[in-house]
Amino acid sequence: MSEITKRKTGARQVLSSSSQRVTAQRALLLELLRRSGGHLDADELYRRARRGNSRISLSTVYRNLQLFKKLGLIAEHHFDEEHHHYEVKSGAEHQHLLCISCGKVVEFACPLSHEFRDNIGKQYDFDITDVEVRMTGLCSRCRARENKTMPDRS
Repeated sequence: MSEITKRKTGARQVLSSSSQRVTAQRALLLELLRRSGGHLDADELYRRARRGNSRISLSTVYRNLQLFKKLGLIAEHHFDEEHHHYEVKSGAEHQHLLCISCGKVVEFACPLSHEFRDNIGKQYDFDITDVEVRMTGLCSRCRARENKTMPDRS
C-alpha cells in the first residue's frame, strides 16, 4: 500500500472512528492540504477547494479546519497575527523559519529539539506534549532587496 493511500485511509478511519461522516467536501479539503506541501490559510484553501467543488462555502472550510485540528489531523500555526495557517500533521517533528518581509515559511528539522524537550521536561517536572519553534528573519531574496535599497555608508 502506498504512503498516500495509507494517509487517506488513516484520515478516513479517524473521521469514522470519531463518528464524523467522510463527506466529499472533507475528503477534498484534506487532499488539498496534503498536496499543498506547505502552509495554507483558510482563504487560500477555500480558493483551491472552489476549483474542485464550486458549492463549498468558506464557513464549511472553517468548520472542517477546526474539526481536523480537534481530531489531530492537521496543525494550526500562527505565523502572523492576521492569519492562521494549516498543514497536515506528519510523523516527523519540524520547525519553521519565517521571513518577516514576504512571509515565506521554510520547514527545517532540528534534532536538538527532542533533547531540549526532554531536558526541560525533566528540569521542571513537566510533561511536554508539543514543541513549536519559529525563527524569524529575512530570507535571501528579501535580504538582497533590502541591501540594494540601503545607501552605502562607506
